[in-house]
Amino acid sequence: MFQFDQTYEDYLLSLGRENTDQRMTDAQFVVQEIHRFWRSKRCRDMMDGDLYYRGRHAILHKQRTAIGENGELITLDNLPNSRIVDNQFRKLVDQKANYLVGQPFVIRSEDQAFVDALRPYLLTKKFARLIKAVTRDALCCGTGWLFPYYDENGALAFRRLRPYEVIPLWADEEHTRLDAAIRVYDMTEYVGLTEKIVHRVEVYDDTGIHYFTLSGGSLTPVEPFSAPYIMAGEQPYNWERIPLIAFKYNADETPLLTRCRSMQDGLNAIESQWQDQMQEDPRNTIMVLVNYDGENLGEFRRNLATYGAVKVRSDSSGGGDVRTLQIEVNAENYQTLVAQFKKAIIENCMGYDAKDDRLGGNANEMNIKSMYSDIELDANGMETEYQAAFEELIWFITCHISNTGGGDFENEPYELIFNRDILISESSAIADCRNSMGVISNETIVANHPWVDDVQGELDRLAAEKEANLDLYGSFGQNVPPDDEPPDDKNE
Repeated sequence: MFQFDQTYEDYLLSLGRENTDQRMTDAQFVVQEIHRFWRSKRCRDMMDGDLYYRGRHAILHKQRTAIGENGELITLDNLPNSRIVDNQFRKLVDQKANYLVGQPFVIRSEDQAFVDALRPYLLTKKFARLIKAVTRDALCCGTGWLFPYYDENGALAFRRLRPYEVIPLWADEEHTRLDAAIRVYDMTEYVGLTEKIVHRVEVYDDTGIHYFTLSGGSLTPVEPFSAPYIMAGEQPYNWERIPLIAFKYNADETPLLTRCRSMQDGLNAIESQWQDQMQEDPRNTIMVLVNYDGENLGEFRRNLATYGAVKVRSDSSGGGDVRTLQIEVNAENYQTLVAQFKKAIIENCMGYDAKDDRLGGNANEMNIKSMYSDIELDANGMETEYQAAFEELIWFITCHISNTGGGDFENEPYELIFNRDILISESSAIADCRNSMGVISNETIVANHPWVDDVQGELDRLAAEKEANLDLYGSFGQNVPPDDEPPDDKNE
């Protein structure tokens, strides 16, 4: 699509040529896509999702107002103005991320050499931390991005790109194949002693990465201007696909915040209003003044707050007096609204309530499954998108393995299993595993046992124990006990 495969000098010369046919140049197209993205609702939703996760909610801009003399709203600076952030949204994001990718996932294949080849890339603690961060991006912004690249040592590595920095140019309406991509991010530079923020632009296409700075409405190339994705010594190479992998929260790529923003804002507003009420002690009572000897209500309030007393006067028209009208604040109303908002946020975001009554005295397997039904349904849809993303990621890994002489696994079938971080009744799960012996394979039983994290490692340990038992009992010429039955001490 792009024609950025020219040299840096050729590009500088092309900037001076007159565009006689009035067609949009590649540079003009990139600038237009950047400004279109910055103006879009999608960009605002992504930014808001990230800000809300970090606790920067709309309530932080709250002001106390009243109707002024001319009927216009005026800001009241002398009143309590609480700005409470009860970040239930972050709780739901972390809950979903940990539920889907919080536990190590399992790769199964008939070719164990294939699993061993993938292990240094996908089955490490470093990658587990990375994929959890990408999952938070997907939930907050609709899409998380992973960039396979080669580090300074020539090793294949993966980098997380912030979602609101990446502008994908899809080749199809289903958003499954990238034609190219644009990345825009801010970088701090110094001109002498002056700090300056510069918009850096990277264009990813099938010829490599091209580097620019964006100023106003024009791109300026930056050395080295164009770089390949892979360097083998002095020989440049490029991937057959654009090395950007999209991990989507859902098929529509919509952030989780779009489901609950109004409820999160409402919860913050209610709790902030409640604290304002609690801080306005003198305003719990309305003062009724009779023949007040003062200039204005402001002076009255100052005297009351300062001295705890107020002076009234008596004249021929009658004695002065101060009476009160008591205002009662009903705490139950606030508590009910807070509970309703929290429940609505959980239901709309399809999470679960860890304080659910179903986890009380009768926390059986059916109650647990009922509590997890919403998050399980949402995780199923998310896993569908993730399976496609991992298929793309494993393609890059197998290409690297093949290029470095590690074997050809490009068409090797495999199964990627996500271990959901779900609360279970361990005793029931263990009983089910025991009752399944002889009906399904031992590997399946071990994979579903709640105490097993590394299925292959556990199978290897079982095989080693069985072999040790064969050696032990075979040396005495006795029968070997069954796998599910301990040896009889009386026969020793």
